[in-house]
Amino acid sequence: MRSPPMKGRVVRASHESLCLRDNPLGDPFERELYVYLPPQYDGTRRFPVVMMLAGFGSTNHSIAGWSPWKPNSIELFDRLISDGTCKPAILLLPDCFNRWGGSQFIDSAGTGRYQTYLAEEVVPFVDAEFKTIPEREARAAVGRSSGGFGALRLGMDRPELLSVIGSHAGDAAFEISMRPMLTSAAIAIDRAGGLDRFAREIPVSGPENANQFDAIFVLAAAAAYSPDPAEFPFAQIPVNPATGELRDEVWERWLEQDPLRRIEGSTAALQRMSLIYVDAGNRDEHGLHFAARALGDALGQRGLPVRYEEFDGGHRGTSWRYEISLPQICEALRGPE
Repeated sequence: MRSPPMKGRVVRASHESLCLRDNPLGDPFERELYVYLPPQYDGTRRFPVVMMLAGFGSTNHSIAGWSPWKPNSIELFDRLISDGTCKPAILLLPDCFNRWGGSQFIDSAGTGRYQTYLAEEVVPFVDAEFKTIPEREARAAVGRSSGGFGALRLGMDRPELLSVIGSHAGDAAFEISMRPMLTSAAIAIDRAGGLDRFAREIPVSGPENANQFDAIFVLAAAAAYSPDPAEFPFAQIPVNPATGELRDEVWERWLEQDPLRRIEGSTAALQRMSLIYVDAGNRDEHGLHFAARALGDALGQRGLPVRYEEFDGGHRGTSWRYEISLPQICEALRGPE
């Protein structure tokens, strides 16, 4: 059953990016943002900001998509605020989609400077256009799957930007969660006639089966983690599609981007967080509950402010978890002024 009409409102804003203007894939550099303003927003008070990052194969338009059967994440947030379950905040939905289905929200010579785009263009734009509290103590990043990876990396790489992270089954522990996908991806790429041909054909029709979905994700991840700016598709994949064998030197480049591996070098940054929320379903199809457990343990062992929760469920259809995480995230932020 549908929720009652929202009490807050959504603004769609267009932003022209300088740092994405010359991206290698020729993806749009003018992007739309969704900005949810809570019912208490009257143009005088200032509010904290929660940046919500989309998972692979989706974008802010997907998060804002209307359904006749259940509220989307914006409507859910509005309901939480309206019934007093969650402190009011501005919800920011940026667009970091690219030709391969997702940028992983980091800077890459193979796709573009998407983390820089968020940190140095989107956040200042929203601070200038809306009544935000323009301080790190009043900013959070949260996301599911690849969006959770992006949130984790923002906290690790840009601690001056935010103070709260929320990761719902965020990509991590690549040896467990991603390595099994490489064989499946190799099958699809081999059947397409190689990486170049696969990369030219897949954006036209989209993935038609599980192997192709794994393959386009591997291509997207490779463009982020092991870019090759010399030639199209500007990525080195960590598997030989003709044999299925691992390319160790490329795989090592992927592991260097793994949030689990990066915790040690990011401890000082993560100590600046007031909350690191991590969860996953206990039967995640990609084994990301194993990754979440490992993240929770590693963060906890270092005395970092992690809150780990595990629930009965898989990887997909988990947007309802925002009902659990968003009140905790907003509680950890500096409140409205």
